[in-house]
Amino acid sequence: MTKEFWINLPVKDLNKSKEFFTKLGFSFHPRHSNSDDAAGLLIGDSNVIVMLFLESTFKRFTRNELADTKLGNEVLLSFDAQSKKEVDEMIEKAVKAGGTIYGEPLDQGWMYGAGFTDLDGHRWNVLYMDMSMTPKE
Repeated sequence: MTKEFWINLPVKDLNKSKEFFTKLGFSFHPRHSNSDDAAGLLIGDSNVIVMLFLESTFKRFTRNELADTKLGNEVLLSFDAQSKKEVDEMIEKAVKAGGTIYGEPLDQGWMYGAGFTDLDGHRWNVLYMDMSMTPKE
């Protein structure tokens, strides 16, 4: 049975990407600590790892060209926050670390979120959801 789930993303500069995500408060899996072309970004408590690969390594694995994140999206990555304040803090950290806001904070009552792009243009959502206020269908 599956024990881990990996999402793979190409990055231009692995060290800058690691520094960016460290500034946001993320950590990295130790099994890739000595690698020059990959880093395992840990997401939450669910054994999800976002593998950051140098673009050349990523292209070798996929045998395909990379998506131009200035023209379109290949994926939208979303993770949860514990509060609206944490959403705002994460967006602020992303901007200070060199990211860009693509989605200003939006409060829908039961859900509050915002979006940023990392150094390589990958889009990330940060969401706080109060399930007790979820609209009834």
